[in-house]
Amino acid sequence: MGSDPLYVGKLHSDVDKGDGSIKYILSGEGASSIFIIDENTGDIHATKRLDREEQAYYTLRAQALDRLTNKPVEPESEFVIKIQDINDNEPKFLDGPYTAGVPEMSPVGVIKTALPNMDREAKDQYLLVIQAKDMVGQNGGLSGTTSVTVTLTDVNDNPPRFPRRLYQYNVPESLPVASVVARIKAADADIGANAEMEYKIVDGDGFGIFKISVDKDSQEGIITIQKDLDFEAKTSYTLRIEAANRDADPRFLSLGPFSDTTTVKIIVEDVDEPPVFSSPLYPMEVSEATQVGNIIGTVAAHDPDSSNSPVRYSIDRNTDLERYFNIDANSGVITTAKSLDRETNAVHNITVLAMESQNPSQIGRGYVAITILDINDNAPEFAMDYETTVCENAQPGQVIQKISAVDKDEPSNGHQFYFSLTTDATNNHNFSLKDNKDNTASILTRRNGFRRQEQSVYYLPVFIVDSGSPSLSSTNTLTIRVCDCDADGVAQTCNAEAYVLPAGLSTGALIAILACVLTLLVLILLIVTMRRRKKEPLIFDEERDIRENIVRYDDEGGGEEDTEAFDMAALRNLNVLRDTKTRRDVTPEIQFLSRPTFKSIPDNVIFREFIWERLKEADIDPCAPPYDSLQTYAFEGNGSVAESLSSLDSISSNSDQNYDYLSDWGPRFKRLADMYGTGPESLYS
Repeated sequence: MGSDPLYVGKLHSDVDKGDGSIKYILSGEGASSIFIIDENTGDIHATKRLDREEQAYYTLRAQALDRLTNKPVEPESEFVIKIQDINDNEPKFLDGPYTAGVPEMSPVGVIKTALPNMDREAKDQYLLVIQAKDMVGQNGGLSGTTSVTVTLTDVNDNPPRFPRRLYQYNVPESLPVASVVARIKAADADIGANAEMEYKIVDGDGFGIFKISVDKDSQEGIITIQKDLDFEAKTSYTLRIEAANRDADPRFLSLGPFSDTTTVKIIVEDVDEPPVFSSPLYPMEVSEATQVGNIIGTVAAHDPDSSNSPVRYSIDRNTDLERYFNIDANSGVITTAKSLDRETNAVHNITVLAMESQNPSQIGRGYVAITILDINDNAPEFAMDYETTVCENAQPGQVIQKISAVDKDEPSNGHQFYFSLTTDATNNHNFSLKDNKDNTASILTRRNGFRRQEQSVYYLPVFIVDSGSPSLSSTNTLTIRVCDCDADGVAQTCNAEAYVLPAGLSTGALIAILACVLTLLVLILLIVTMRRRKKEPLIFDEERDIRENIVRYDDEGGGEEDTEAFDMAALRNLNVLRDTKTRRDVTPEIQFLSRPTFKSIPDNVIFREFIWERLKEADIDPCAPPYDSLQTYAFEGNGSVAESLSSLDSISSNSDQNYDYLSDWGPRFKRLADMYGTGPESLYS
């Protein structure tokens, strides 16, 4: 236990004379780490604390060697060191702390209770500390502890009890059916399944009016309405309600009945109610032949409140959009407002509103179903549009069509129709009619040899009479086409034109000819349109003259060296310029004045005269370009004193050229004269 080495034992060899010539060595389990040996004396010591619970035995080997030669003087021997146990470990609970559940009221058992009838509702949990001692509890022994939590589980040992003996609730009489009136709950100290309740009405005057059910989550009793309440009929109800545990424990029935009762009183409050009709639905019948203003029936409603306010009636026009009916506001008498037609609408479902005179916001609704009774006011007619054909090779007496009729009326005994040909058609030699007496008739041929070339369509008037009172009739025309039929009597072609086409051109050929004619007409129209466009002038006439136009000349030329786009000799030779040239971009209406002949003069004079002549032409030419247009002349002449006529860098130029003559050219050149003039006024204008 201490820090000093513990003496374990001693090894000694018989050949050891005590002169120090023998040395001892130790090997094996724990040698040098736990156990050491004095090589001179052979004493063995333990240098560390030993724990028997970790290792109880150590096997070691010892040997005596000659100190000089280091050779064994005796064979190696083996010995075992056994660790003796001491009480150095206290008892331990391997799975602690522990929890346990014991039903309350449990009798004495393996785990004994110190108190009888332990009640979970008083205390549901106990904490125990358990101690274990070794050495049978003798002095010097060690001990260990653990905790045990004992929980008392619930048993059904508590009956339900209502906290109050009387409950009172006020409810309005307008409360809808299935609404909740009240919630009551019986207290039960038990929990879980032992606290589940059952509620029922055991007495009172509310049977059939109210019912009670249990809320599974809260175990409350929920009282709901089963029928409408009426303050005027009954102002209060008394219910006797019982609550009981669903599952009672027979062991504890001696503690008393596991049920309880309470009284619930329900007070019905008066509410201003809307008028109530004497019947939820009023069925009425009226003939469609009835006159406007005739009475159909009467509805009645009253105020259910004690005040019994007078009631006024009206029709909800959303249910009578066409306004077929009226109602007397005071008596509730319903009359017709328009003529009725059963075939348009056989049943009218209208809503009648009843309104309290003293409180117009209270409105009751009654429902009226008016059935329109039928009269015979519709004549019979063909059941469908028949497409009747007769073959050219038809034989006399052959049935070519079976016809039937329909009638919009619905007589109580059903329809009965009678068929015949009109008086004019009775003696025709082509077709006859046979009434089959079953609301159908057959059309038969009277002869053979029908030919489309002679007559392709026949119209047969058929007279139909119904069995109504009075009976009605109508004449319907049956269209019969003559057709070419195959051997089975199936119509192949019914057009009379089919015989004419083979003698001339076919339909396809006619269509092709028409297409060619239309194509030629379109081409002619295109050519005429193109020619008219070419004759229009390039510049608008004076009536359509628009100022500030920009005339663009796409051909800009290649400069002075370009002799192909422009004839530069025309600028140099005034004789060429004197020839009257017509403008290519306009259509001149006035001929230009003849120009005098000039002699050869310097280039700057040439251009001055050239511009002057162009100026005169522009002044007298009504078809000249619009005002404020720009005309550019690229060639400036050889050795021009003015150099470039461009306005760029003109003001900073040191040129001696005098441009005062620009002022004489008129108002159109005023801006140019101001820019290039030498006078002080022109410089700052």
